[in-house]
Amino acid sequence: MIHHKTNLFEMALAPSNHTSSSSSSFSLMGIPGLEASHVWMGIPFCSMYIIALLGNSIILIIVRLDQTLHEPMYYFLCMLAAIDLVMTTSIVPKMLGIFWLNSMEIAFDACFTQMFFVHSITAAESGVLLAMAFDRYVAICYPLRYQAILTRQKVTQIGLAILLRAGLVMTPVTWMMKRLPYCGSNVIAHSYCEHMAVVKLACADPRAISQYCVVGPTLLVGTDTAFISVSYGMILRAVLRLAEKEARLKAIGTCGSHLCVMLLYYLPGMASIYTQSFGQGVARWTQVLLADLYLTLPPMLNPVIYSMRTKQIRKRVFKLFGQRKILAEPSI
Repeated sequence: MIHHKTNLFEMALAPSNHTSSSSSSFSLMGIPGLEASHVWMGIPFCSMYIIALLGNSIILIIVRLDQTLHEPMYYFLCMLAAIDLVMTTSIVPKMLGIFWLNSMEIAFDACFTQMFFVHSITAAESGVLLAMAFDRYVAICYPLRYQAILTRQKVTQIGLAILLRAGLVMTPVTWMMKRLPYCGSNVIAHSYCEHMAVVKLACADPRAISQYCVVGPTLLVGTDTAFISVSYGMILRAVLRLAEKEARLKAIGTCGSHLCVMLLYYLPGMASIYTQSFGQGVARWTQVLLADLYLTLPPMLNPVIYSMRTKQIRKRVFKLFGQRKILAEPSI
């Protein structure tokens, strides 16, 4: 008798009466093919996590304590820092447990919770980058109306809209994937509950949700990058019209840090999505390692980029650590 796989969406929408021994938990492999190097690979990931925690926490503290930084630009920077903290904390502690403690098991509900947070947070980060591009556009093209356009209430509304959009993108696919039957292998060939890796374990045809997982992020990122490109095109035109060279350099310097962060986020992110979907010729360990670095490297580098390229943040960081150094010195 020939058994045909049931359509994925029909399985997801049907009452979830499917249970199996493998559905109570999953087992994460870490980085397939590099198991012998897991102990050593945990060291750079732990280092990146610590730097990300310190760097993003320092930005949040500095903006919170310094009244002169209570402006829309720094509010969006705080949103980015908070997102980076959630993103890295969602995956790195469990990843280090796999690498160092051989703790590969993850509960069924915990897996889908992690999946929701990881992928909705990445969608939220794209929204924050778009908001930051809009902020720079208003600041440079309409400087006299900047405070009137981007009020604190408006910034709060933008932040809530970003979170709502991210939730709407990931809630349906997470809900459908959780209701699928997982009656075969429970081993996820990944170091976290990446949706493309989990859906392959379902006893159903994965093509429908796999296509959604590619088309959804592509449309979201494509729309955001299109608006960001338009914003920076108009910014560049406005900057070139500035009479003072110093003003042009200041505007380009501020926008330069934003562009660096955007490239750091979008390029590895889209490369990770497409290699996992269409990279049959790419080694599995390469795909997983790229996905891991995509979620850990930008959160580490974002605060470094902003600290080095944004004068106000850099001055506050030096002032903070300078004061601590003075207090630590013994009095003579």
